[in-house]
Amino acid sequence: QVQLVESGGGLVQPGGSLRLSCAASGFTFRNYVMRWFRQAPGKERELVALISSAGGGTSYADSVKGRFTISRDNDKNTVYLQMNSLRPEDTAVYYCNGFQTWGQGTQVTVSS
Repeated sequence: QVQLVESGGGLVQPGGSLRLSCAASGFTFRNYVMRWFRQAPGKERELVALISSAGGGTSYADSVKGRFTISRDNDKNTVYLQMNSLRPEDTAVYYCNGFQTWGQGTQVTVSS
């Protein structure tokens, strides 16, 4: 059974940090590109970051460049999203994606 399970979301003040995790199972994780998406209320789901299968290549949305870092541990079948200098506009449900599968999402709320 293919499964992606996100964790690490929560409420944080502007300027704060959070680290999201996505644990994968049911497929050969190390062979696949992994992505983080987000969807804010009333908006379309957007790509935030992606990482190549071996982890050597990454790409980011312009809105998060320099603040977010995507990484992966292929021994732990986990992909991460380190989010620093968070802004209210980063508030969204964050989803992990890979192997044509979506996680259930984790809520990130940036508010004072």
